[in-house]
Amino acid sequence: MLEPLYTAAEIEAAEEGHDVDELMRRAGTAVAEEILRRYPDARSFSAVCGGGANGGDGRIAADLLRAAGWEEQSVGVGEVVIDALFGTGFRPPPRDEAVAQIRAMNESGRPVVAVDIPSGVDASTGEVPGDAVKASQTITFHGLKVGHEVAPGRFHAGDVVVAGIGLMHRETAAARVGADVAKLVPRRKPSDSKYTSGSVLVVGGSPGMSGAVCLTAEAAFRADAGYVTVAAPPDVLPVVESRLLEAVKRPLEEVWDAVERAGALAVGPGLGRERKDLVRRLLLETELPAVVDADALHELEPFDREAPTVLTPHSGELGRLIGRESAWVDAHRLEALRVAVEQFGCVVILKGAGTLVGSPGEGPLVASGSAASLATAGTGDVLTGVVAAFLAKGMDARLAAAAAVRVHTDAVDASGWRAGMIASDLLEAIPRVLDAQV
Repeated sequence: MLEPLYTAAEIEAAEEGHDVDELMRRAGTAVAEEILRRYPDARSFSAVCGGGANGGDGRIAADLLRAAGWEEQSVGVGEVVIDALFGTGFRPPPRDEAVAQIRAMNESGRPVVAVDIPSGVDASTGEVPGDAVKASQTITFHGLKVGHEVAPGRFHAGDVVVAGIGLMHRETAAARVGADVAKLVPRRKPSDSKYTSGSVLVVGGSPGMSGAVCLTAEAAFRADAGYVTVAAPPDVLPVVESRLLEAVKRPLEEVWDAVERAGALAVGPGLGRERKDLVRRLLLETELPAVVDADALHELEPFDREAPTVLTPHSGELGRLIGRESAWVDAHRLEALRVAVEQFGCVVILKGAGTLVGSPGEGPLVASGSAASLATAGTGDVLTGVVAAFLAKGMDARLAAAAAVRVHTDAVDASGWRAGMIASDLLEAIPRVLDAQV
C-alpha cells in the first residue's frame, strides 16, 4: 500500500557494507540492458559521465553498449544520450561546466536516459535549483527516490524504471501511495445503518458557487457515506434542492442542529470568504473530524483542535497560509508541506501533480496519478467529499487523506475521460475504484 521513496541518505545507508565496484557493475549493466531493450534499432550513443559513482555506472553501461556493437559519438550525434553526470549525491547548484553539459543534453534532440536520477534534480526533495536534465527515461536502482515523484523533479524524470542491484529494502520516511490503499476504507456491514456507514455534513455554498457543495455532497455519497446533509445559505438552497436528490438540506443558520447527527464535517466548498468566523467556530466548538477546503482556508489561523482535521490547499492557498508565494511552494513542495503541518498541527494535503499528504510526526506520502486531467474546476470539491466520507467512517486522518487522494486520481482512469473531463465525470467512477479494491 505504501511503497518506499528513498532520500540520498537512505539509499546510501542501504548500500553500506556492499562492494561499491560490484554495485556499479550491476547498475551499469541494468542501464545498458534497458537501453538495448528500449531502443533496439539504435546503433550509436553518447554518454556524459561525471567523476563519481554515477559516472562509473554510466561508463560501465557505455562499455557494454560498445561491446554490443554500438558506436559512441558526441552529444547530438549519438542516437541515445546517457546522462550519468550527477547521481543522488548531487549538491546544488550545478557549476558552469555542468550547466553547459546539461543544456547540451537537453538540446540534443535525442532521447536522454538518466542514470538513477536526472542530473540537476535533488533526489531527496524533488527540487530543481537550476538547470536540470529533461530525461525521456530514468533507470534508477533499488527503489524510487523522492525526487522521481515530487514536483518539479517528477517532470524531469520521464518514464522511471526500477532495477534491482541486490540491496535489502529499508524503512524510509517518505512513501508512495499505492492503489490498494483503498482496501483500508471500511465497507458497509449488514449491521450498519445510514448513519453508522458514514454521516457527512457539508457546510458551504454561496450565490454563483452552489455547484461546489453539490459536488462535495455527491462525492461523499459516491465514496460510500450513508447520510449527507448540506448546510447552505437560504438563497442557495433552491439550487441545491434541484441538483441533489439524496442529501438533506438545511439553511446555514441551522448548522449547529445538523452537527448533532454528523460523523464528519466538510467545510468550505463555495462558502465565501466572509464566513471565516463560522469556520473557526465549527473547528473549535465541535469534536467532529473535519476536512477544510476552499474558502474556509482563507485567512485561516492556527487552531488548537484534538479532533482529526485535514486541510486541502493547492499551492496558492498553502502559500497564503504560510506567508509564501505560490511559486515558492511549487519549487519547494516538501518544505512547504512541512511548514504547514508544523504550523497547523494537522494533516495537510498539498494538491497538484504528485499530491502530497503530510501529518505531524509522520513522513510525507506522495500520491501519483493523472493530475493533468484533474486540473479543472470542481475536482477539489470532489476530493473534499471523498475525504469527508472516509473520515466519517472512522479512518485515521492521514490514511483517510492518502486513500482519498489515490481514489480521486484513479477515478480519472476509471471515468474513461482525458481531454474535456469535468469534475462530475469523477463521481460515478469513484465506486468503481473502491469496488476494484474489495
